[in-house]
Amino acid sequence: MESKKKLNEQKGSSGELKKITTTLDSLPAGNPNETQIAKKMPLPAGVTSKMLYKDVIRIGWPALVELMLMQLTSMADQMMVGQLGAWATSAVGLTMQPKMLLSTAFMALNTGAMALVGRYRGAGDEKRANLVLRQAFMLNAFFGLFFAIVGTIFSRQMVNFMGATEEIVLVEATKYLQIQMLGMFTVSMTSCITSCLRGCGDSKTAMIYNTVANAVNVTFNYLLIYGKFGFPRLEVVGASIATVLGQLIAFFMAMYAIRRKNQFIRLTFPKGSIRLDIPTIKNITKIGFPSMIEQLAMRFGVIVFTKTVTGLGTMAYATHQICMNIQALTFMNGQAFATSATSLVSQSLGKGRTDMARHYSKRTQNIGTTVAIFIAIFVFFCNKFVLGLYTPEAEIIAVGSSILSMVAIIQPFQSAQFILAGALRGAGDTKYTAMVTMLTVMLLRPGLAILLVNYVGLGLHGAWYALVADQLVRTGLVVLRYASGKWTTSFKPVEVED
Repeated sequence: MESKKKLNEQKGSSGELKKITTTLDSLPAGNPNETQIAKKMPLPAGVTSKMLYKDVIRIGWPALVELMLMQLTSMADQMMVGQLGAWATSAVGLTMQPKMLLSTAFMALNTGAMALVGRYRGAGDEKRANLVLRQAFMLNAFFGLFFAIVGTIFSRQMVNFMGATEEIVLVEATKYLQIQMLGMFTVSMTSCITSCLRGCGDSKTAMIYNTVANAVNVTFNYLLIYGKFGFPRLEVVGASIATVLGQLIAFFMAMYAIRRKNQFIRLTFPKGSIRLDIPTIKNITKIGFPSMIEQLAMRFGVIVFTKTVTGLGTMAYATHQICMNIQALTFMNGQAFATSATSLVSQSLGKGRTDMARHYSKRTQNIGTTVAIFIAIFVFFCNKFVLGLYTPEAEIIAVGSSILSMVAIIQPFQSAQFILAGALRGAGDTKYTAMVTMLTVMLLRPGLAILLVNYVGLGLHGAWYALVADQLVRTGLVVLRYASGKWTTSFKPVEVED
């Protein structure tokens, strides 16, 4: 094995010094056509578990901080808006699923872009990685603009479809969603940059610009929701404006970051490059299209699930929305280390090192499970305190505390599901994850919720029993796929011309 000093001085194709950032870079390339690697294969000579854990944490901790801060900002939005009343909490909550539904196209594109950039990073192919970035960025700009226009025009219809039961909720939710849709154009391109940076192992840059964006969001929440320091009191509309302002700041910072020199990927548009490269787009869509189907299935299922809950009334839906917001905070552990799994697995497979893909994903799961146990303990014993930060309503706190006890119990399973699904996506095995989502989120969760809420009469608790069942079944199916090893050879990229 080459010495660390020598490795850190390796040069990229551009002739500029490239800093080696993972243990994988120190290893020789393997056989990209390798089909089966023993599950308990020993680590390569000179490589220790500590080195691999360090790689996982180096990518995962900035993603964890970023996602937690983003979710804390969302919690701050909910808390500040919640002080206006249950109607305001419901109004903001009803906009979440329509917004996510219209985001599916660029979310799918970025899943494909991240996996491909990771592969080319592992193979040391800087030219093709930047081609993926450029093509994905142009596609994101198109879809972001298209859905911004469509979403703004049809905001009222989408909110009405979600089941707004009071006129004030319908009116305020429509205003909130229209402003959110206008920001979708910049959000799509920022998401593309974030995904590509993470694909090559850089999650710290995204953490920085999203942290600044969150600070802007919270600051303008305070100023615009309540009308402080001479700013107008805009209530729910003010919260939406604050979010879009933060997103705009993140976009400008991301654009600056992705155009810096001396990094593996850099967004440039040389003469003649503003055109579609069909082989590259095919590779992006081979991974991204199943991911889009997965997201659409998820949105469909969650919308049906949400509509089932809205039928229980404004107070029940406000309780549900607060609990969902808190549960989303617990997602951050799995999502952050899924970033590590996706990046390191894709880089390992790009270098033909299926063994390293397994070693990295195993250690990523170990870290995620450990963190999940601590989260479970906190949520179980401190749920009433957390709920009290959102609302003074005794009824919401009483019902919400029992629901959050369920959230605590499923934490280790939830973490394993996110991380191993991230490993599958890093390998390009998105067809399987799409199938699992269609089975569980689109069919099992809403179907069981309708049964337990409308026919068994379990109310809001019935809906959450359905959600727990969905999480447990999904975890089992993802674990089975990972254990089979089929994900290591599930994706064969289309050849791209030099």
